[in-house]
Amino acid sequence: MGEKKKKNKKIMKKSDYTILVADDDPDYLFQTIFSLEKTGYKTVKAESQAEAELIISKFRPDLAIFDLMMESDDSGFILCYRIKKLYPDVPVILATAVSRETGMSFSLDSDKEKSWIRADRYLEKGIRAEQLDQEIMKLLKL
Repeated sequence: MGEKKKKNKKIMKKSDYTILVADDDPDYLFQTIFSLEKTGYKTVKAESQAEAELIISKFRPDLAIFDLMMESDDSGFILCYRIKKLYPDVPVILATAVSRETGMSFSLDSDKEKSWIRADRYLEKGIRAEQLDQEIMKLLKL
């Protein structure tokens, strides 16, 4: 009986997951997509909030990584809200350099912040590829 359970339970690999990455910085987008694909994930890229909204209206990613500031200063917050409304169980990482560039900072430490930010992780850009992969693996429970 124990063997049967093992046969029926599918072991998920990184290549079974598709990650949506939305960022208007072409260098950061390229670098992130490259490192995710090198690690084994499938990816879908969006170069703007509008493009990301179009993608999520037609496709459910397994995880999403959004830049905070794209067409507007709150593009990432809007994308977090929209994806969570459509797919509440999709983990979202909000990646930004806003703290470094403006001195403003956000966190997901309080319930109040979690209620309006709607992201599962908040990461500063510049995070090493290995650290990003670890955060993704935690969110996907790999």
